[in-house]
Amino acid sequence: MAQRERAIMIVGLLHLCDGVSKALLRVSMLLLVGLIGLTTYEVVSRYVFSAPTLWGFDLIYLLNGSLLALGVGYTLFAGEHVRIDVLSSRLPQRLQRGAGAAFYILLFLPAVGLLATVAVEATWHAYATDDRVLSSAWRPYKWPFYLPLAIGLTALWLQSLAETLRLLTGIAPGAYRHHDEAGSTTLHWR
Repeated sequence: MAQRERAIMIVGLLHLCDGVSKALLRVSMLLLVGLIGLTTYEVVSRYVFSAPTLWGFDLIYLLNGSLLALGVGYTLFAGEHVRIDVLSSRLPQRLQRGAGAAFYILLFLPAVGLLATVAVEATWHAYATDDRVLSSAWRPYKWPFYLPLAIGLTALWLQSLAETLRLLTGIAPGAYRHHDEAGSTTLHWR
């Protein structure tokens, strides 16, 4: 495979991983609107009409956790995770990228991959067994609470893979591919 074709394939994969993170961010934004509406409804119901709902707390808890879980991939894409770079910031750029890639390959990708696998398995088990939350009077199913975590951790793993590829190849965020009228593919950089 030619170097140009490999670069186009890598940029396509990066675009896909970034797209998943951006799509989940949009879902989180919609969930935020629902969270605000549901919280307002619960507060008015509880304090104005003295009629709290049986399900309000559980749904607010679910939406709040979903917002966090679904947004972690985009947070990594945007470079907003906390980093401790006291030592690495003093290294040359090439060594910084190498150390970052080593961290992702040796620690972060396996750890997040394991967590995502466990979350997917827990979601499936809760769904298959109709497991319910026993600490709630409403007793909702557990799988809707696990599902956003499984999706979010999987998206974080994908975004971590994208960041690793960026570190290894030096492809900057914002690179994308474009097909012109003749059908040839060119890389454009921001």
